[in-house]
Amino acid sequence: MAWNEPGNNGRDPWGGGNRNNQGPPDLDEVVKKLQQGLGGLFGKSGGSGGGSDSGDGPGFEFSGKMVGILALIALVAYGALGLYKVDEQERAVVLRFGQFLETKTPGLRWNAPIIDEVNNINVTRVRTHTSQGVMLTEDENIVDVTLAVQYVISNPRDFLLNVREPEVTLTHATDSAIRHVVGSAEMTAVISEGREALAADTQVRLQDYLDSYVAGLRIVKVNLENSQPPSQVQGAFDDVIKAREDEQRLKNQAEAYSNGVIPEARGRAQRVLEEANAYREQVVARAQGEADRFLKLLAEYRKAPDVTRQRLYIDAVQEVMQRSSKVMVDVGSGSNIMYLPLDRIASQVAPSIANQGRGSSSSVQQSGGGMTPGDIRSVTDQVIQELRSRQTDDSQRGSIR
Repeated sequence: MAWNEPGNNGRDPWGGGNRNNQGPPDLDEVVKKLQQGLGGLFGKSGGSGGGSDSGDGPGFEFSGKMVGILALIALVAYGALGLYKVDEQERAVVLRFGQFLETKTPGLRWNAPIIDEVNNINVTRVRTHTSQGVMLTEDENIVDVTLAVQYVISNPRDFLLNVREPEVTLTHATDSAIRHVVGSAEMTAVISEGREALAADTQVRLQDYLDSYVAGLRIVKVNLENSQPPSQVQGAFDDVIKAREDEQRLKNQAEAYSNGVIPEARGRAQRVLEEANAYREQVVARAQGEADRFLKLLAEYRKAPDVTRQRLYIDAVQEVMQRSSKVMVDVGSGSNIMYLPLDRIASQVAPSIANQGRGSSSSVQQSGGGMTPGDIRSVTDQVIQELRSRQTDDSQRGSIR
């Protein structure tokens, strides 16, 4: 029957007495019933064989075998939790109760869980940090610089333990290094021609900073990606750069012209020197020849002065007269001077002589100008005949008078 039906005497199922006793259920009774349920699962023992804490309820206990099995399972689970793998590009930094223990190399490793803390750090991956800022140069100009720093972790222990935030430290060190280098250089070097040297100096200075911090970082490369004046004055700086380029271009053109003109001038100067030396040698040789000829002529003059004097006179007259086309002849028997126009006589006689001794084609050539030695001899013979005939006429006239 239900506990509240008539005739139940007010007994409730929780053992709380009659209905007039309306209190909460007894906790001890609940625990006993729970123990009894667990004893049915793991095995129970009676009042004499078991050690129940009360004589009227069933109890339970763990056997020694069961405890060993549970301990073994817990030990295996604990050992499995301590296994981990370190990749080829990583190093494992092990901390025991927060203190550095060792650094593990690649492979399958084990450390005690809960007691040891394992931190795997990649030491081969190249990381990149970018820094940008407006800086002041040595010549008091403002430039906007963008810098990219490539780095790797060289010492995992120092990277993990010595610096609280290595990336933040790298950012501050990079800003300090680039500002120091830019502040020690002029704007021309920062913007155009000195960017590679600027990046190299920044890398050296940044590595010195990180080494002094013992940050465990190694700088691989520093690239100066961009360096330019502020946008407000960009146009003026572009004009300056263009002017410098024009200056360099004009210098190159001037050097090219100089390289072409100077060798040519040196060649002409050398040619003039060679010609002067040749003329000097010629004059000296001619003077020496004239001196030798004069000495030989002096020796002959001493032997026969009259003959030599007459010969010198004839040679001088011949040299003078052979350059003239007109001849003046002193007849001797009279006071008249005979004039012989040799140029006209030669021009008249040459065509007839040429027609006699050559063909028509050669006569055309002779009528145009030059005479051969044979022509000259023919003209000379005619001149001599003319002189003789005139002398004969003069003599006859003198006899008549």
